[in-house]
Amino acid sequence: MGGLAVLAKEAGHRVTGCDANVYPPMSTQLEAQGIELIQGYGPEQVSLNPDLYVIGNVMTRGNPLIEEILNRGLPYVSGPQWIGEHILRNKWVLAVAGTHGKTTTTSMLAWILEDAGYAPGFLIGGVPMNFGISARLHGDKPSDFFVIEADEYDTAFFDKRSKFVHYHAKTAVLNNLEYDHADIFPDIGAIETQFHHLVRTVPGVGRLVVNGDEASLARVLKRGCWSEKETFGAAEGVNWSLIEHPGGSSFDVLFNRGGGPGEMQGTVHWELTGHHNRSNAMAAIAAARHVGVPAAQAIDSLSRFQSVKRRMEVRGVVNNVTVYDDFAHHPTAIATTVGGLRQKIGTSGRILAVLEPRSNTMKLGAMKDALPGSLKDADLVFGFGSQQALGWSLADALKPLGAIAHSFDQLDYLVQAVVQAAQPGDHILVMSNGGFGGVHQKLLDALAP
Repeated sequence: MGGLAVLAKEAGHRVTGCDANVYPPMSTQLEAQGIELIQGYGPEQVSLNPDLYVIGNVMTRGNPLIEEILNRGLPYVSGPQWIGEHILRNKWVLAVAGTHGKTTTTSMLAWILEDAGYAPGFLIGGVPMNFGISARLHGDKPSDFFVIEADEYDTAFFDKRSKFVHYHAKTAVLNNLEYDHADIFPDIGAIETQFHHLVRTVPGVGRLVVNGDEASLARVLKRGCWSEKETFGAAEGVNWSLIEHPGGSSFDVLFNRGGGPGEMQGTVHWELTGHHNRSNAMAAIAAARHVGVPAAQAIDSLSRFQSVKRRMEVRGVVNNVTVYDDFAHHPTAIATTVGGLRQKIGTSGRILAVLEPRSNTMKLGAMKDALPGSLKDADLVFGFGSQQALGWSLADALKPLGAIAHSFDQLDYLVQAVVQAAQPGDHILVMSNGGFGGVHQKLLDALAP
């Protein structure tokens, strides 16, 4: 919704917004764009008399402002519908969907198109460092192309379809598909149905770029596919594959490898960690090729890709202790993030994982049993969350990790414990999809001599 506000402002509208808790980097971005922000949802806000209320999916019936809008019969629309009708119409839309990697892959794809001179518009659920903003209408010239992060979460309290059906993608990336969003989906089959709704909206002249390693996506496509399709991954017969170099900082990209050597497209050299990011890169290269960017050019562009804020972002180094911020909020994302850092540092330092399980799926306990396994590459684990807030015991969930795991329900005690445990050469990896009470800076301050 913050990115949508930026787009609306850029399109010439006066934009105001309200929320209960806005934190960086989105809060600072909104301030920089001159967008007026109101804390809370007081019904008196209707006195602003806007032409339209654009409603995000966090809003529910019973919310004071929503009730006032409904009672007065005021005009409203969902965020995704507004984007589809006012921003994406007549654009070549490149949409990136998947349980994991949407933000990073969308950022890669937008950067590749930017570096190739396409000046795309984009809407991303994070802040790519190459741009410093999460949304824009276009670059330094009008553009026919728009890159958008395509979320499967529902659209609004009055529209229970997934957001991505409103975007009408011509190029659609299906990065992966796992069970998530336990608050709205009963099982993975329900999510597969929504992904197939996305597939149904891609035109025959469009293209699907699909992770060929995912059985769930194979089931989605088995229901019907009416567009061109290219696959990526490690499975036999995929169109796009890779060969990792020792150390993980570079990899070769191959096209149509099949049973033979494949066509070498080039080598990506970068600082990003983890196999998941190499997979994201293949998806972005394939999607960019659909709009005319040669793979070799996309590979060269990725050597200058600077990642995304809150994706393994180094927040500071004190006394040779590095503090990272990462958005990981699902066990698979946690495992790939910790594993990627382990691959990067090897055995040269310890990983202190600091975790706040605050996503709706985690709060419902649907993934708590998978937490210990996702943290196996960490040397010490510090969890934050009370049983009252979570509805389940974090300490009990982390018990399989034994003495390396500790849980806290007060932030100051957690900070104190992490700082006492930290040694020169350690890597403190903070993972949360929220602000986490500013714990990153608290750790850096407490580590300072």
